Amino acid sequence: MLRQWEAAGLDAGVFRYGLALLRLRYSALGLARLLPLERVLVGVESTQPDAFGGFHHPNQGYRHLQMQALITMYGPMATGLPENPPVAALDLLRSYAHDCLHYGSCRTYRLLGESVVRGQYGLNFRRPDGRSYSAPDPVGSRTTRNLGIVMEGACDREARTITRLAAEQCQIHEPSPGIDRYAYRDVTGLLDVDDIDPASASSPVTTAFLTAMASYQRNINDRYAAFLDEVGHTESYELHTVILSAIISGDVTTVCAWLDQHNGPYTFATLFLSPSYLTAG
Repeated sequence: MLRQWEAAGLDAGVFRYGLALLRLRYSALGLARLLPLERVLVGVESTQPDAFGGFHHPNQGYRHLQMQALITMYGPMATGLPENPPVAALDLLRSYAHDCLHYGSCRTYRLLGESVVRGQYGLNFRRPDGRSYSAPDPVGSRTTRNLGIVMEGACDREARTITRLAAEQCQIHEPSPGIDRYAYRDVTGLLDVDDIDPASASSPVTTAFLTAMASYQRNINDRYAAFLDEVGHTESYELHTVILSAIISGDVTTVCAWLDQHNGPYTFATLFLSPSYLTAG
């Protein structure tokens, strides 16, 4: 896809610069191998004339059993080329950086009858009957005590940081008001959910895209940021780094030790353990 863009005279340099950044950062976190590009499928054109792609497209995401990432090009997908190439390249970088961390997260599986079930994913554990170590957050919660939210938030926070650094280095600035501005703020981690107005979108598909963007910001990124502030205090960046390294290694003891040192004994279980996890199955 990048070659197609460059053949059309579009600059994909910000993606290549971001790729160099994430190689260094992820290596420091313990991720020895990035998601192979041959395992990344990027949709650039749709048979639906009003299709709108990007990180919040409903069919986008990492498939853990197939170990493949499905990504869509940001913006209208009628021609196969982006309407706003800089924002599309940043969105692609955020998506790839995000899915690299899902690809590199520690996972264990077991056979349950004829089904393959996941026993561990990063910091989280699951009983054979599906009971998770941590419970879902209450509806409307402004913070999180759910390990799935913590891990998703950690992966996206890191991906957005890399994207923001790449945008700054390549001097890609915030677009004028409209959906591209929301997308720019989203991929660079500068989004304020209260600024998003889905009703301002020009079509039902862009309304749905902005609605999904606002929901993800509110339920994932904002909750994770609140968690880091509450539990990490003035050392929230260090906690974020410890969490990411543990997601990759699967060694939860490093997070437990950090939390105990800064918040007292048994903090991990106090924060996350669901009573139902310990009950007899």
